[in-house]
Amino acid sequence: MEPGIQTGSVKTQAQIKAVSKKKFKYKSLLTYAAFVGPALIFFLVIQILPFLMGVYYSFTSWNGVSSVVEWVGFDNYKQIFTNDKTFFNSFMFTTKFMFAAVIISNLIGFGFALLLNAALKTRNILRTVFFIPNVIGGLLLGFIWQFIFVKGFASVGNMTDIAFFKMPWLGDEKTAFWGIVIVFAWQISGYMMVIYVAALQGVDNSLLEAAKMDGASNWTLLTRIIIPLILPAFTICFFLTISMAFKIFDLNISLTGGGPFNSTQSVAINIYQEAFQNNRYGLGTAKSILFFVVVAIFTTVQVMFTKKKEVEA
Repeated sequence: MEPGIQTGSVKTQAQIKAVSKKKFKYKSLLTYAAFVGPALIFFLVIQILPFLMGVYYSFTSWNGVSSVVEWVGFDNYKQIFTNDKTFFNSFMFTTKFMFAAVIISNLIGFGFALLLNAALKTRNILRTVFFIPNVIGGLLLGFIWQFIFVKGFASVGNMTDIAFFKMPWLGDEKTAFWGIVIVFAWQISGYMMVIYVAALQGVDNSLLEAAKMDGASNWTLLTRIIIPLILPAFTICFFLTISMAFKIFDLNISLTGGGPFNSTQSVAINIYQEAFQNNRYGLGTAKSILFFVVVAIFTTVQVMFTKKKEVEA
């Protein structure tokens, strides 16, 4: 009887272990569901569902108000590509703005980070000062800078007779473009600075000291050691600035409103006017879907390129 009892006890222990594993898996599943479930539900309701609805409405002629939704297929997309010069002009402006804003914002942010990474007594205060513009809302910031460009610069120009301050900053196509770039860079550079500072503080100082002892110049330290080591920070900052520059709306509408003569109209303003002012919601959502695809392509290519550089470095 003893072998039978032992065999039975072994089976019982195995069954107990199997049941306990199932209970553990069930508890783990409940834990994951409790923590991830609400966030997943909110993401589906706030992000995925509206996106899918937008894709559907892009194939309709809905005006955004009526209960009647007429399916038109690819007519909205055909109209965009064949009979909508304003959209492509706004897209060209946004693309040019993106390149200028990304380069300038990251140069300023990285320069601030290098400055504040040094042993300065006032670096904590300066970090706060440089980051404050990012806290101010885009519309408020745009109206503040509109006053500076229109009233402040004009007053300084009349007093000093300096041509730089007497230019029609928001009244001319070229100067309005650079005016928006200046305000965008002024707002976002502090945010980029925080990311670069965090990356610079992770650089091993012993590497820099060893390179200095070998006779490396400051430029060599920067280009051959520091930048290759913090390339992941460049990947993040480029991604953020590209997406932010493409989606610019509040600064654009508060500074110039897309003028003069729609010369500084961003894609976001064009989509907004098409959908909510012209009451062509179907056409507006079709433009937004195309815009989404373009931004996704730009950011994906950028991330792939910079990630490749990280591996090579």
